[in-house]
Amino acid sequence: MIINLARRAHNHNWEVDPITRSLLDTDFYKLLMLQFIWKCFPKTNASFSLINRSIEVRLGDLIGVDELREQLEQTKRLRFRKSELIWLAGNTFYGRRGMFEPAFLEWLERDFRLSDFELSVREGQFSLLFRGLWTETTMWEIYALSAISELKTRATLKQLSEFELDILYARAKTKLWGKMERLRGVPGLKVSDFGTRRRHSFLWQEYVVKAMSDVLGSNFSGTSNTYLAYKHDLEAIGTNAHELPMALAAMAKNDEEMKASQYRLLELWQQTYQGELLILLPDTFGTTQFLRDAPDWMADWTGQRADSKDPFVAGDEYIAWLEKRGRDPREKLFIASDSLDVDQILGLHAYFSGRVCDGVSPTNFVEAKDFLDERKWIPERRIHFSAGWGTLLTNDFRGCNPRGDSGFDPLSLVCKLNDADGRPAVKLSDNFEKALGSPKEIEHYQRVFGLAGVARAPVVT
Repeated sequence: MIINLARRAHNHNWEVDPITRSLLDTDFYKLLMLQFIWKCFPKTNASFSLINRSIEVRLGDLIGVDELREQLEQTKRLRFRKSELIWLAGNTFYGRRGMFEPAFLEWLERDFRLSDFELSVREGQFSLLFRGLWTETTMWEIYALSAISELKTRATLKQLSEFELDILYARAKTKLWGKMERLRGVPGLKVSDFGTRRRHSFLWQEYVVKAMSDVLGSNFSGTSNTYLAYKHDLEAIGTNAHELPMALAAMAKNDEEMKASQYRLLELWQQTYQGELLILLPDTFGTTQFLRDAPDWMADWTGQRADSKDPFVAGDEYIAWLEKRGRDPREKLFIASDSLDVDQILGLHAYFSGRVCDGVSPTNFVEAKDFLDERKWIPERRIHFSAGWGTLLTNDFRGCNPRGDSGFDPLSLVCKLNDADGRPAVKLSDNFEKALGSPKEIEHYQRVFGLAGVARAPVVT
């Protein structure tokens, strides 16, 4: 697939070109979570709002509010196509056919609608709120984030001539090739695309995913973008996210029930998916407390994803927890997904595959030659490792702008759950900088869950 991205950008009809082309243009886990919510919490109300952590970028000044409103209204009018629903019904996901129930797919076709939204600009930033039934609001997260990210890209592209656009994309392609070249052929490496929410644009993500599939071959596991998986016959990757434990904790009647809600959620998830999709995401209220108090049966789950703790530390913590419970970590999967780029992916793969040289710390694994010199390594796998590569795969235009400024640098933009059935929601995270919620509620949750293992680290993406 060869796309003249510079010409497409130069000739875009910005006023009518939709960013979200299909309701499948979202992370796969959103569809899995939507089915879970539809089945277990069909009458729960929930609201979501936009948070721009990169406050130095005044999005409301850069992007016209009417442009964003038009894109959101266009997305709101979309419906699932019959061919898409047939694919969801008949495709094999994680080795299982029939992941989506017929009644759920019928509901998607007949009744699914996105909620209304409230949009304004305050002090140079967008105020964007989605309010309604949880089944109507949850899907807005990825659609809104990808729309704003691409509108920022479009606004910056307009400043460049066609020749400058050629240079921009030539540099970005060269950078992408350099990354893929370092990953190609690394024994046992598994990398998947997690970059929908903060992508440069839909066309660039599609270009990147197709390139990764063509160049990396078996090293490329698939994409979290359901539409690209559907269109290009790739594996759809994903399970669930922080939204679910945040909602269950918010709806808890007391502190004891709140503490237990993180495990109650996993019971419901296991029942809904009949023992499939069993990947722990323990960092919503802190990984250390989650593992310390987790019931023993959770050690039988397939693996764990780390999203806010240093992944070297998180992986070691998970391995020690498994061993303490008599499980063999070599049979489990550890997924890292927070702010990854090539150096860290290669370092984590080398570390958790057991290719560790005495006296070499994980933080020294930054050059590809270190991983390919097999004479150094002890070839004994500690745990299966996989990388969920996000923003720095689908939106790494740092240093590519021919005008030399940082206008194409990615933002740290999130759209998170505000409340569930009127009760405020909180995310503590393993990183103080990623905590979400009012200061009063965050303090309350910290008393309930504790602060064990929580650190402070810069938020890159």
